[in-house]
Amino acid sequence: MEKYVILGGAKLEGEVEISGAKNSAVALIVAALLVKDVCIIENVPAVSDTYVLIDIINQLGGRAEFIDKGVLRIDGSSLNCFEAPYEMVSKIRASSYLMGALLGRFRQARVAMPGGCDFGVRPIDLHLKGFVSLGAEYTVEYGFVDIKAEELTGASIYMDKVSVGATINVMMAAATANGQTVIENAAKEPHIVDVANFLNSMGANIKGAGTDVIKIKGVEELHGGTYTVIPDQIEAGTFMIAAAATGGDVLIKNIIPKHLDSISAKLAEMGVVIEEYDDSIRVKGTESLKKANFTTMPYPGFPTDLQPQMLTLLTAANGTCIVTENVWDNRFKYVEELRRMGAIVSVDGRTAVVEGGNRLMGSPVSSTDLRAGAALVIAGLMADGVTEIYNLKYIDRGYENFEQKLRALGAQITRRRDGEKVRTVTPA
Repeated sequence: MEKYVILGGAKLEGEVEISGAKNSAVALIVAALLVKDVCIIENVPAVSDTYVLIDIINQLGGRAEFIDKGVLRIDGSSLNCFEAPYEMVSKIRASSYLMGALLGRFRQARVAMPGGCDFGVRPIDLHLKGFVSLGAEYTVEYGFVDIKAEELTGASIYMDKVSVGATINVMMAAATANGQTVIENAAKEPHIVDVANFLNSMGANIKGAGTDVIKIKGVEELHGGTYTVIPDQIEAGTFMIAAAATGGDVLIKNIIPKHLDSISAKLAEMGVVIEEYDDSIRVKGTESLKKANFTTMPYPGFPTDLQPQMLTLLTAANGTCIVTENVWDNRFKYVEELRRMGAIVSVDGRTAVVEGGNRLMGSPVSSTDLRAGAALVIAGLMADGVTEIYNLKYIDRGYENFEQKLRALGAQITRRRDGEKVRTVTPA
């Protein structure tokens, strides 16, 4: 078993280049299955979720492979199967997008219930409701969802709850349906816009992505092409918080600053200096962090995928802070790991109360999900002494070259196998 070994106390300083957005890339890779041609997707992060989807496509009869750094070639012309294998699908949440893509391509799909990080109930009822509105029927048996449609026909669909996954799935299925589909109360996250832009570049007709009403006029078929994934909002936010947590000075490059407005505003509220440029942000920490409260919300609100990282930062703030989780029902599982490091945090349902100002201490801890793993890395950077972080499989799902990027900024972090002797080196 591999682990991170972190010697805390070093300030992060320098420049870091942000990779392509994992949340966009996994959706675009699946959306490419709608195309009976070759798609070239650039700026694809080399993370484990990407490789799982590549394996799934190849097992479905398509051909997917990296042809250069960050450049993924997907040939869907030979795709001949609408059943996604359980052993692959169960590994990642993004496999749910296979329902919309295969339904759009074959008018039927058989997909195992998706896996991924476990931080609460993640029903697919909104996805299925959307497919039914388009004319499909479904059954759920033995862990598989079977969806069939004689034909897909555009419809007006109101999302009872804002859902990124359901919005993307319906958008994909509707791209080649007959007539016009209108999605109301649609999610507005940056990767929704990225998926729409990708499909449009392949011949789809989608308008309104990024607003709460998306209109899709179905086309007969899509064509191949080349598209570039947007920068990763969550990776950028993670490095912003890490810079603030260590009192560092970091220029975060290759980003879209607008996507980070909620994070920048919250850090500035805490006394962190934020300097915004055209495609980069500089974060300069402060020796005395002000207390702050925050609530996670769908975009453009504070993202749930940065909640663990920001809560970790609040352990160093002066005073009591309140965090409210409005997206997932059980995203505070990692708090117990922070408590092992000396954090004083109490959780009641979807609310956590953080007593700031207590120095964290190095300790063995374990990642409970992708973003919790990133939060524990930040905690290790903040802590006195050595922190060992286990369950790196979660972190590897969404961060490309994470430890290498941190080391380039001055972090004392290494990846080791459990049982390997640890020799700590005092930062210069």
